[in-house]
Amino acid sequence: MARTLVLVAVLLAASAGATTATTLTIHNLCPHPVWPLVTPNSGLPSISDNTARLDPNALLSLTFPPTFWAGRVAARTGCDAAASGCWTGAAPPATVVQVTVHDGGSLDQAAYSVSLVDGFNVPVVVSPQAIAGGGQCPALGCPVDLNCDCPPPQRAAEGAACRGPPEYFKNRCPLTRTTPTDVEPVPQSCRAPGELKIVFCQATIVTGATAAAEGEMVIRSVVADS
Repeated sequence: MARTLVLVAVLLAASAGATTATTLTIHNLCPHPVWPLVTPNSGLPSISDNTARLDPNALLSLTFPPTFWAGRVAARTGCDAAASGCWTGAAPPATVVQVTVHDGGSLDQAAYSVSLVDGFNVPVVVSPQAIAGGGQCPALGCPVDLNCDCPPPQRAAEGAACRGPPEYFKNRCPLTRTTPTDVEPVPQSCRAPGELKIVFCQATIVTGATAAAEGEMVIRSVVADS
C-alpha cells in the first residue's frame, strides 16, 4: 500500500511538472505582405526558416524549444519570392521584438519588449496570451506608423523606415525601448504564458476595461497578479 502511494505521488509530481511549450504567433494586419525574420541569440536553435510570406490577416505559428530561447523578431517588407532583397526589416532601421522564454521548472516565464533602438519600419505590438501562472503581463509596443511624421533627415528606404530620433519615438510610442538603457514605464513579470502574440500593424493598445468596446482584434494589456 505504501509503495502504491509513493508511486501515485511520483506520477502526480511528474504530471504537475510537465509543461507545454510556449507558442509564438505572428499575425500580419498590415495592408501589405510581410516576411517575418526570427533570429535566435548566438548558440540557440532556430525556430523558423524565415521564408514565410504573411499576406494581410495571415498568421504564422511557431513553437519555442521546451527549455530556453531568446532572440529577435522583425518584419521585412518588399521582399522577393525567395524572401530576399527586402526593402526594409532585414537590417536597420527596423522595429525589433525582443523575446526571452523559459519553459518548465521553477523559472517558467517570458520577458519581451519592442525596441526602436535600431529605428522603425512597421508598427508592432506584442502580448502574452493564455497566461497560466499569473504575474504582470502588459501588452507592449508601438501601434503608430512613425514613418508618417518621421523628420525628413531621418527617413530611409524612400520613407518606408525611420531612423529616429529617440525622443520622437518615445513621445509617440512610450511602451517601447528607444535607447540601450531605456525601459518601459510599466512593470513586467509574466509567468507561464501559453502563447506570445506579435501583431504587425495592430491599430491600438488598450486595457482590459475598454477592450470589449474595441472588438476582437484589439490586443489587451493584462495584469493578472496571483
